[in-house]
Amino acid sequence: MTIDNSVDINAEHLLLTSVDMSLDGGLGAVVSKNVSILDDEISLGHLTAVRHANGRDWWAFCRKLNTNTFYRYLISPAGINLDGTQSIGDLSIWATGQVCFSPDGSKFAYYWRDIGLEVFQFDRCTGLFSSPVSVTYTDLEFGNGAAFSPNGRYLYITDVDNVYQYDTEAPDLAASEVLIAEWDSTYSPFPPLATLFDIAQLAPDGKIYIGTGNSTDKLHVIHAPDSAGLACNIEQHGISLPRYFSNSLPNHPNYHLGPVDGSVCDSLGINNGMSALAAEGLRIQAYPNPSMGTFTLSYPSIGQIGVMEVRDLAGKLILHERLPPWSQVHQVQLVGASPGLYNCRISWGPRSVSTRIMVVEP
Repeated sequence: MTIDNSVDINAEHLLLTSVDMSLDGGLGAVVSKNVSILDDEISLGHLTAVRHANGRDWWAFCRKLNTNTFYRYLISPAGINLDGTQSIGDLSIWATGQVCFSPDGSKFAYYWRDIGLEVFQFDRCTGLFSSPVSVTYTDLEFGNGAAFSPNGRYLYITDVDNVYQYDTEAPDLAASEVLIAEWDSTYSPFPPLATLFDIAQLAPDGKIYIGTGNSTDKLHVIHAPDSAGLACNIEQHGISLPRYFSNSLPNHPNYHLGPVDGSVCDSLGINNGMSALAAEGLRIQAYPNPSMGTFTLSYPSIGQIGVMEVRDLAGKLILHERLPPWSQVHQVQLVGASPGLYNCRISWGPRSVSTRIMVVEP
């Protein structure tokens, strides 16, 4: 999308650019650019996608401006085709804000300015939303960001000055609201560049990062988003960036989501979760290695909680940490570890994989 109407601040086209990855020696090349596949007034910030229940195709959605109607596109080897529309939930007026699917694709959050939040159930097989639950705000300053926790239970939203957490498994979504952060009056590097709260994104390390909405050199970070309330450990302006940036966090769906095992759409023979990894072989990598005790682990994305343990060669446990579902990277800090070899193991239920870590003198 682009801002085609700078007065009403909305898009008037959904544009498609195609890249052929067989060209330019495998680097890929653009073969068509900005081809309109939808001509209508569309809400900004509300374009996203989720994997189809067959584990191969994708659903993509955008929303008609000032309505409750979603355009539903099916992306498959046959191309990108409008599969239909669905009108459901509350009417949104001049919507900005952000939308997102939970990592497992079963829930969808629609968050917009002036009115509030809706959470839908989603069927990855049919591409249909259902059971909308609304939270209406009376003092919402400006609806900005939304992101689900890795386990899909907790939803985080921002409204410039505040960040809230909601428990999507609670019997009353609105009553589950917890204020987890208020802007602490920080500017970076000086006024008027306030480190406010803007769009959010769940990252491959299982943390949620939040932009500031201004040209600052900072990001906020929620370190433990699967934890309830203040235990989620939000750190304001905790990430320093090498450059100033504005409203520019990416919109990444869960690329690793497989088929819905056993559903009517699970017909392509695509392996899911641990069965796929059993066929491919589990592998992890530590870098840098050797290190002075601080290193990063890279591992397969699994839709369940993992456990990371570091032990010395005598078998003594040095470090034990939880790995969020769907995460792929994890930073490890062996505080005070003596130089030598250590064994690092990651487990997902009955399956595990190990690698050796070398700690050297500073």
